[in-house]
Amino acid sequence: MKNVFLILFLICTAHHSLLAQNKPDSTKIEKQFTIENCVTEFSMDNVKNTKVGYQFWFADSDFIDGRTLKMSVVAPHSATHPPHKHSEDEFFFVLEGTAEFYLNGKTKVAGQYTSFYCPSNIEHGIKNVGDTELKYLVIKKYEK
Repeated sequence: MKNVFLILFLICTAHHSLLAQNKPDSTKIEKQFTIENCVTEFSMDNVKNTKVGYQFWFADSDFIDGRTLKMSVVAPHSATHPPHKHSEDEFFFVLEGTAEFYLNGKTKVAGQYTSFYCPSNIEHGIKNVGDTELKYLVIKKYEK
């Protein structure tokens, strides 16, 4: 399971590093990376409660130029919000449970170890259609 997290994070990092290479910014301040700020262990003490579950940010938008890694946990037969769209693309990766993915008017139900790509400016969503919690990762780069 740790390999899955690492692979997803590396994919996201590589994808957004390529984008960043095309946008030189001489005002950037180099961040110092240490073992303390590069390793994030899950803790219920640090979750953000939502109306239908909770979220845990492994990497928030301030960590690496807007690139994030978040775990969302959603109660059975619930969704954190209705389908929506935004300028950033994002990935979902199901860790546990049964999700219904929505993309531009169509849906697909899938389970554990399934990924879902949401292109920028395309209506998308995810909801729990199962009888147990849905746990999934969200990998996204926020535009500033």
